[in-house]
Amino acid sequence: EVQLVESGGGLVQAGGSLRLSCAASGFTFDDYAIGWFRQAPGKEREGVSFISYSDGSTYDADSVKGRFTISRNNAKNTVYLQMNSLKPEDTAVYYCAAAMGLSYSSYPVFTGPEAYDYWGQGTQVTVSS
Repeated sequence: EVQLVESGGGLVQAGGSLRLSCAASGFTFDDYAIGWFRQAPGKEREGVSFISYSDGSTYDADSVKGRFTISRNNAKNTVYLQMNSLKPEDTAVYYCAAAMGLSYSSYPVFTGPEAYDYWGQGTQVTVSS
């Protein structure tokens, strides 16, 4: 059974930090790129941050550059999203997703939700002002 399970969301004041985790099972984790997406009420799904399947190259959306950092620990089948300097506009449900064989070299496919095969259930992040 393929599973991606997000955790670490919560309520935080503007300027604060959260660290999200995405625990994967049921597939060959090392062969998949992992992306973080988010969706706020009434808005479309938005790509946030991505990490390659092979060399660990990353890409961040302009809205989060310099504030969010994605990383992966293949030994633990886990991806992290460190979120610093949070803003109210970061409020959303955050999802992790897995795409087989993708890397930064295939950008912009790398950041397209249609390329991602497996999705987690999401974790709520709320940033108050």
